[in-house]
Amino acid sequence: MEFKEFIDLAKVRQSCRSYDPDREVEAEKLDACLEAMKLSPSACNAQPYFYYIVKGDEAKNVRDLLQLGKMNSFAKDVNAFAVITEENYNLSAKLGSSVKNQDYKSIDIGISAAYFTAQATSLGLSTCIMGWFDEEKLQKYLGTKSRIRLVITIGYAKDYTIREKKRKSSDAIYKIVSEDK
Repeated sequence: MEFKEFIDLAKVRQSCRSYDPDREVEAEKLDACLEAMKLSPSACNAQPYFYYIVKGDEAKNVRDLLQLGKMNSFAKDVNAFAVITEENYNLSAKLGSSVKNQDYKSIDIGISAAYFTAQATSLGLSTCIMGWFDEEKLQKYLGTKSRIRLVITIGYAKDYTIREKKRKSSDAIYKIVSEDK
């Protein structure tokens, strides 16, 4: 897909819950998503996150840890995942976070995930950002003690149909404050 304006990309990016299990995600496309993620802004350029890309036969290990009860049953058809851990701030971001009482890490992780998924969409991939998983078992599988914040499913949609977006009204989510009337 080619997008001339970001709004065109935003209109078609959506969470996918029906993947084609027979289509593998190309390494070049995953690399491009990771490159976009690296370019995302973060407080004091701290980039307080780490991405584990799990694909191929290894993806089964992540699939099993996402499907808790009836939750995330669609993950059974996903063959690539990005598991995002929270890492340490640099000194200036740590100081700023403390002084301003702001959780910049969560903000930065969210922005990086948005860049990753936007790039994926621009390459014809589908994604779903997930927060429901067995964190302890994922940590053990990945060999990390870092907190796992998000898992992104990555693949090709079984049926790529753009759904109508249901969003709050503009008045409910923003107000422009200006002397211009």
